[in-house]
Amino acid sequence: MTQPCATKVLVIGYVWPEPRSSAASGHVMQILETFLQQGWDITFSSPAGPGEHKADLAALGIREVPIELNNSSFDAFISELAPDIVLFDQFMMEEQFGWRVEKHCPDALRVLETSDLQSLRHARHQRLKERLKANADQDDFSELFAPALREEFELMADTDLAKREVAALYRCDLNLMISEVEIDLLVEQFGLPRQQLHWCPLMVDLPTAPPKAFAERAHFLSIGNFRHAPNWDAVLWLKSTVWPLIRQQLPQAQLHIYGAYTPPKATALHNAAQGFHVLNWAEDALEVMSATRVCLAPLRFGAGIKGKLLDAMLCGTPSVTTPIGAEGMHGEAEWPGSVTRSASEFADHAVQLYQDEPRWQAAQQAANTLLGERYQRAKHGPALIEKLRLCQQHLPALRADNFTGSMLRHHFHKSTQYMSQWIEAKNRNA
Repeated sequence: MTQPCATKVLVIGYVWPEPRSSAASGHVMQILETFLQQGWDITFSSPAGPGEHKADLAALGIREVPIELNNSSFDAFISELAPDIVLFDQFMMEEQFGWRVEKHCPDALRVLETSDLQSLRHARHQRLKERLKANADQDDFSELFAPALREEFELMADTDLAKREVAALYRCDLNLMISEVEIDLLVEQFGLPRQQLHWCPLMVDLPTAPPKAFAERAHFLSIGNFRHAPNWDAVLWLKSTVWPLIRQQLPQAQLHIYGAYTPPKATALHNAAQGFHVLNWAEDALEVMSATRVCLAPLRFGAGIKGKLLDAMLCGTPSVTTPIGAEGMHGEAEWPGSVTRSASEFADHAVQLYQDEPRWQAAQQAANTLLGERYQRAKHGPALIEKLRLCQQHLPALRADNFTGSMLRHHFHKSTQYMSQWIEAKNRNA
């Protein structure tokens, strides 16, 4: 008796995954691992060059195939591969390759992995810039945090980025969303059908060993890829305002800042006399997090959910953050640390958590509870596979119900095809 063929998946990545450099890449790896557990046949392609910390996908049994933008060689490649599922990692890949996928593999399930809503993150960044321009106060940013969804919509709706991103979501059969807040925003304000959105947060295995105790830890920690604008802004706020307030109360306190791709402007902030240590990339983020007493994440803008804060939970490390940092991460559950709205409040809570062992232990227990309730791989992995299979089984009906997506595909993919052909012809004649 012949065995059924394994499901063939093509992942088109904006970059090659670097799970130790960013939570977004970590999420992609979690999805790939979920597919591998099903015995699926996976090919990963990207037009980007390999980064310094690229994961070895080939060692996992995943084919690595570099591709190029605006190059018809992709047509022969995807026609021969004939994938059952095409996963676009970030909406720009759907913009670049979606029309070629539809032309050569019209029956493939098209899935978009968002990591976060980029248009929301960029709109919030603009709001922060305007606030800083209008008001020099570096303490209270409460007006930026957790506005109503309608306010977020009005902030985003006229932007080119939102129109591009939401259009890509419509054109796909299914969109993997990391934050429930973003799902509500898309459904309630942008009108996307809820069945096109699937909640797929960061997925982890629960720790089996007890975390280090209060007395075994020391220092504060902040971590995050410096290429990610919200992380860089958080470092600047720490340096200018938050950390001096902490040192006023704890003169011997030390802050260790880790981040991939540390630029000179970040290393220039290093000041051992102030206890402000910029230490570049952490070889093992969980190891340094486990040795830390309190994680600091003073995020003034951003979207999605934050890998650094999930890592803190995994290590039993209480954290202090803002409503932006905690957004979409804990539902109605208690935050494992503190959520604050100003630099002064942030500093006070960080100092209290650092010194108060019973409070610290309660936060550590809250982290363990939250992990079990919301982030178990054993729960979200099977749910993702079930959703993908359900979409495959009912694909004609899903597409028939998504007229807006069909209309957008028709117009966008036609115009993109003509533009791509023009660029190729120009390159050939150059």
